[in-house]
Amino acid sequence: MLTVHHLNNSRSQRIVWLCEELSIPYELVKHQRDAETLRAPDSLKHVHVLGKAPAIEHNGQVIIETDAIIEYICNTCAEGRLSRGVSAPDYGQYLQWLAYSEGTLFPGLGVDLIYAWTGGGNDVLMGFFEVEIVKNHQYVENTLQDRDYILASGFSAADINLGWTLEFSEARGRLKNLPALQAYLVRLRARPGYARAIERGGPQDLSVFSAGVT
Repeated sequence: MLTVHHLNNSRSQRIVWLCEELSIPYELVKHQRDAETLRAPDSLKHVHVLGKAPAIEHNGQVIIETDAIIEYICNTCAEGRLSRGVSAPDYGQYLQWLAYSEGTLFPGLGVDLIYAWTGGGNDVLMGFFEVEIVKNHQYVENTLQDRDYILASGFSAADINLGWTLEFSEARGRLKNLPALQAYLVRLRARPGYARAIERGGPQDLSVFSAGVT
């Protein structure tokens, strides 16, 4: 049995959503953030030494890292569904967009949040990341001008990965002038699998990450 360790208001919501989209059986173990510090609880350290979510347990293994978990589940539990195989014409694009969320889009958003939480003070540093944040979001906006999902071939696990990061972007006030991204989130949230994930994993309140947003 696949076990998914899920931390509320976190990127592990993606894994719950993925499992619901794939309609595969899984056990869900919920962990709650500290309400004051927003840090993960010690219970996650009993799963993996880094104490982070998402984490999964399957066939005697504990696996972390969202991108790796997504590919593992798609290819070991769902016969490759929602992934793209090496022979698919858009295999390279799939890998690019799967990695883009954590590798390119989120790092600047993380700096933006920590900068707000700590009161700023280094405008040169934030100025550098501000340029990157705007550029990285515009790239996705431009890509979605003529398609419903991030791949022209249709919905994939890359959309699940990207969708949560864009929900975080929304909480940081970063989608106000990006209509294609706003419409994309509406489409993703309208999916039955998304609704089931919210029902099972619990409601998300990413407004806890809106520090400094006006």
